[in-house]
Amino acid sequence: MWKEELERIRPVSQKWLRAAYERLDSLTKPRKSLGVLEELAARVAAIREDNMPPLLQKEVFVFAGDHGVTAEGISPYPQEVTALMVQNFLKGGACINVLARAAGAEVRIVDIGMKHDLGEPEGLIGRNVRRGTRNMAEGPAMTAEETHAAMDVGVEMAEAAWRRGTLITATGEMGIGNTTPSAALFAALLPAPPAEVTGRGTGLDDEGLRHKIGVVARAMEVNRGALSDPFSALMAVGGLEIAGICGLCIGAAARRMAVVVDGFISTAAALVAMRLNPAVTDYLFFSHLSSEKGHGAFFEREKVRPMLKLDLRLGEGTGALLGMQLIENSLRIYREMATFEEVGITPGA
Repeated sequence: MWKEELERIRPVSQKWLRAAYERLDSLTKPRKSLGVLEELAARVAAIREDNMPPLLQKEVFVFAGDHGVTAEGISPYPQEVTALMVQNFLKGGACINVLARAAGAEVRIVDIGMKHDLGEPEGLIGRNVRRGTRNMAEGPAMTAEETHAAMDVGVEMAEAAWRRGTLITATGEMGIGNTTPSAALFAALLPAPPAEVTGRGTGLDDEGLRHKIGVVARAMEVNRGALSDPFSALMAVGGLEIAGICGLCIGAAARRMAVVVDGFISTAAALVAMRLNPAVTDYLFFSHLSSEKGHGAFFEREKVRPMLKLDLRLGEGTGALLGMQLIENSLRIYREMATFEEVGITPGA
């Protein structure tokens, strides 16, 4: 499914971008005086191919998965925390829930790869591909079939959101240990040395960080034959929730939906999609620069800019929801500001 979706994605039209900037330049303000807000509004108008795009119905997808590499001691938290946090999401008590309420966004929680089976609680979308990945430091984290299936779950979520009338989605994740496979993906696909893109995650000390860098390097060595293309790299050193987010990016872009990308883990997933089809990048809005080491290397290498720099490293989709509100503000400006003509002002007169 995701391969067919990938082929549908086309770059955003420069003609529509120019038309959007013409509208912005006609508003009662100095030209380009709203900076990045103007860029956000213009991109949404071009993505939607709509001279007056509506305010967008919003959804954030939080994909939950566990990682076999936690057996290497790369996180101070046990795998059980993934399930406990998912239960917190379902009860509405996590940061993602608070910010979603403020943004007027729906939160969709997807079990795509959790180790623990929570059954069928209300609000949980059960699409478990496998009960956690294998240890990537010993071999591939997933099979090709599992990776395909997880990416297809992401496409399915994009399709469902589109059918509900949603035009902007946000990425989120929950999975103890998932900064380690994310660092490995950055190292493989930017590319970059493991030490440049591996950070402290949920709070490792210096010794723990050195060990984590070593685990990433070992995973890359063990799987070196599979790092030559984006899909096989995702299979070898990725994660089920990362594959799901990658599929969401692809499925949304194929439907001309905007995707607000959260932090370090979500960006690793987005990078896989970008490497599979560079046109995906036109549909991605990177919400913030994480304090996790390696995120800055991505922005420097790929020449894209995050909206915010707030030293966030929580994940869940929290930064993406803040980015969604900025995009909504930019659209309100685009739609609701008066033009020079409407108020009888001739610019430069």
